[in-house]
Amino acid sequence: MYHRQLFRIEGVKSVFLGPDFITVTKESEELDWNLLKPDIYATIMDFFASGLPLVTEETASGEAGSEEDDEVVAMIKELLDTRIRPTVQEDGGDVIFKGFEDGIVQLKLQGSCTSCPSSIITLKNGIQNMLQFYIPEVEGVEQVMDDESEEKEANSP
Repeated sequence: MYHRQLFRIEGVKSVFLGPDFITVTKESEELDWNLLKPDIYATIMDFFASGLPLVTEETASGEAGSEEDDEVVAMIKELLDTRIRPTVQEDGGDVIFKGFEDGIVQLKLQGSCTSCPSSIITLKNGIQNMLQFYIPEVEGVEQVMDDESEEKEANSP
């Protein structure tokens, strides 16, 4: 996949692929985007010129409902997919459902949302309020973080 090529560019910390966007995070604020952009754009353009698919079935993300989901979980996933994820994706991030236990919805923030200072505000004021408004069984929302080793593995070329 071409996103692995992006990790070869010095200064690229992470890459997140959305359905119609790419989020590239630099290693530090001191790095100048003007120095990184030409290599990033060239890598992306080379990939699109190749004609290869952006996402294969193996790497396609998204949480499809399963028969095991109860009604509340199905409603949570539906609301996430139709109302919440599209808004978060507009800002270069994504929200992935990880579980629902004892009234608490567990979500993983991805892309630009992981390093955004306002991600907790988005999680609590935006997502939690909407879920609680439509689904009375939801008592709260918490962010789920991967272990460091899983994060490094996901971000390594």
